[in-house]
Amino acid sequence: MTKRRVHVRISDLVWADLDNAAQGRGITQSAIVEDALRCYFNPDAKAGREAAILRRLDAIDLRQGTVERDAAIILETLGQYVLYWLTRTEPLPEGERDVAHNLGRKRFEYFIEQVARKIGNEVSFSKRVLDGVSDKEMSNDEP
Repeated sequence: MTKRRVHVRISDLVWADLDNAAQGRGITQSAIVEDALRCYFNPDAKAGREAAILRRLDAIDLRQGTVERDAAIILETLGQYVLYWLTRTEPLPEGERDVAHNLGRKRFEYFIEQVARKIGNEVSFSKRVLDGVSDKEMSNDEP
């Protein structure tokens, strides 16, 4: 297929962009200009790319909605637990507080270790719950 030679005038800025793009990608300036003109004269090709980008953005939006929902569930669960704990737990007598604080610190450290281990293994409690695994099937490594 023969190609016609075209002489056009472009600004220095556009010329620099064209030259950099051609050198960076290892293609000719003619190929870049031809592709740009093809896109200009055939807007349907551009619409196809835009549609693909929109599909990807929609998928990202769905995942973001799931993350927001999960965060709201976690926040509400934690809030309900703290409310229940604060309303049902009796204050400790003065003499038992130091022992309780030490025991609480140890339990908290164990709790953090378990969270880190589950995150590292990527086997989360919520996944087990949502997958319908019963409490009997969960590991018995409580303190």
